[in-house]
Amino acid sequence: MNWNIEDAQQNWSTVLQAAAQEPQLIYEQDHLIAAIVEPEAFQEFLAWKQQHSGLPQALKELRQICLEENYTLDIPPRQNRPEPFVQ
Repeated sequence: MNWNIEDAQQNWSTVLQAAAQEPQLIYEQDHLIAAIVEPEAFQEFLAWKQQHSGLPQALKELRQICLEENYTLDIPPRQNRPEPFVQ
């Protein structure tokens, strides 16, 4: 359910009880400022977030693997290619 911030403050216990059924979204001037969810859903999110730490973490792990295996990437020298659209 969606709440504006004033209603959420006045009905805090209702907001918390309703969060057991579905996320309760709190808005201020049409901007989402908070989401109240059940603790189990939040724990699941934290576990997911830890497993999917994102591109920076993946690149860091890849860099470490390359260092451990003494891997180097051979980059061919640059060369000019014909450009068919340039006359």
